[in-house]
Order: sequence, then structure tokens, then C-alpha cells
Amino acid sequence: MLTVSAAEVDRALTFPGLVETLRTAFREGAMQPVRHHHGVERPDGAASTLLLMPAWTDFNAAGTSAGGHIGVKIVTVSPDNNAIGKPAVMGLYLLLDGVTGEPQALIDGQRLTQWRTACASALAASYLARKDASRLLVIGAGALSPFLAKAHSAVRPITSIRIWNRTPANAEKVAATLRAEGLPASAAGDLDAELAEADIVTSATISNTPLVKGALLKPGAHVDLVGGFTPTMRESDDDAVKRARVYVDTRAGATKEAGDIVQPLAAGVLKPEAIVADLHELARGEKQGRQSDSEITLFKSVGAALEDLAAGIAVYKALRAGSRD
Repeated sequence: MLTVSAAEVDRALTFPGLVETLRTAFREGAMQPVRHHHGVERPDGAASTLLLMPAWTDFNAAGTSAGGHIGVKIVTVSPDNNAIGKPAVMGLYLLLDGVTGEPQALIDGQRLTQWRTACASALAASYLARKDASRLLVIGAGALSPFLAKAHSAVRPITSIRIWNRTPANAEKVAATLRAEGLPASAAGDLDAELAEADIVTSATISNTPLVKGALLKPGAHVDLVGGFTPTMRESDDDAVKRARVYVDTRAGATKEAGDIVQPLAAGVLKPEAIVADLHELARGEKQGRQSDSEITLFKSVGAALEDLAAGIAVYKALRAGSRD
């Protein structure tokens, strides 16, 4: 069994390659029960979240039906970790042979999650963002933010990346890291002003208070909501939902877990039938993505076990072959 570090995940994957791997995975499908979601209370009154995300399929990274794999991701989300300088999200991914159940790889779950989450957003943007989208606003300066910046830059001609965070120094750190890799990134100060200028807004926070104000979005903008993963978390307001054509990664997950979808549904702001498509339908060509340069699109991602499975297989295959995805 391979034990795969974060650095090895980075060596195995490319952003364009993983976007296409996920496109194939959503087109082909997999068995993926809605993830197990458990609150873990602690004696000090704080709480963590335990997520279990299984999936199995005969799909593999080569695009054939031979073999097959089973995978499960075990993730904890502990918001208080930020106070002690540790990531809020921890995890591991276990990849198994689909026939024998033999363990094949134990992969760094944090890094795999960062790659697959960012590339799922980029996959959605390939259908939903304007072809000429060049100005990217990243809300949040956590570990996922540079991955989102690089993934969106892999599918659209991004010439300006603006990073906004409640703590400006953290935004500048992310921007500096991206600049060191040759990307046109800088820290942003006025969120409202940035929202009004952005072609793509990607938000990765655990905020319960909406940060993306729909009234400020310009015609043709694409909104990518990544951070909120419980019904109480919300990154966009009702105006954003009202003004946009709404898409999700999976209907079952988004309508159960995502506050950006659950809350508007409960309030009657969004009707279930108004969710235009999920990534399966977009990848299969069953539903249309963006239909005009002037419409606003909104994509809500909560994460799908299929994404982890496809990315895990891609890492395993690349390392076994000594190549990159």
C-alpha cells in the first residue's frame, strides 16, 4: 500500500488534468451515499465535525471499466484550530481495490480535498463563467484559497486575482505566495468594491453571515460558493440567489447540507425546480450552463465523494506510473 504525502499529491496532479478527470467522473458517475455528518461535542463546550465520505465505482483514471475502486475519506473540521495555528480541516483518504478490498493507498486527505474542491469549482466555471472572465475575486485566505485561484486560472484567462480576508495580513500572505508562482495576485481592501468588479467570485469561508451581496454583482458575473458545509453557514445573501441562475455539485448534498441553498429553499426565495442543474447533468450535456454573457450564475459546492474517489485514483495511477495526471 502506498502512503502518499501532500507533496506527492502535488507532484501527481495538475489543475487542467484534474478538471478533466472530474469531468469524466461526473459524466460516468459512481455510487456515493450522502456523506455521514456527525457533530462531536467536547467538554469545554467547543465542537468539531466528523465527516465520512464513501464512494465506489468501476470508473478509473484511465477512463475504462476494468478493475474499479472503493474509497472513503475521513475528515474532521475543528474551527478552533485556527487559534493554535493549525488547519481547521484534517483528513485522510483510503483507496481500496474494488474487487478484493485490498488497501492500495493512504493519501493525505487535506491536500486531496484542496485539489479536488478547487478543480470541481473550476469544472463548474468551465460551464458557467464567461469565456472572457479575467478578474477573479477570492474571498477567504485559508489553505484552500491559492488552490481556487490556480484552478480558476486553469480554465479562464485570469489577468487579475484579488484576495480579500477579514485579516488583511492573511490576504497579503496568500497573494504573495501566488505572486511567487507567477500569478497576478494582490490583496484587496474593500470587499464591496471588489464584488462590483469581479468576473468570478469564489468564496471559501465558514461564515454564518453572507459576504457576497447579490445587489453588487455585475451582469455576467459567476459566483462560486465553496466554504459553507452546514445549513447554518451562508456566504451569499438572498439577492445573489434571486439574481442568479443556480447550480450545485450534487442536488442531494446541496439541498440537505448547504446553507446557501437550504435557507433560500426554506424561505421560498429559491424553488427546488429553480436549481438548473448539477455537475452530473452539466458534464453529460443534459442541462445547459451559461446561456448569455449578461446573466449571473451561482454554483454551490458542498463536496462529493465521487470527487475524492476520482482524484484519489488519479494520484494512485500517476504515482504508480511515475507520471502526472
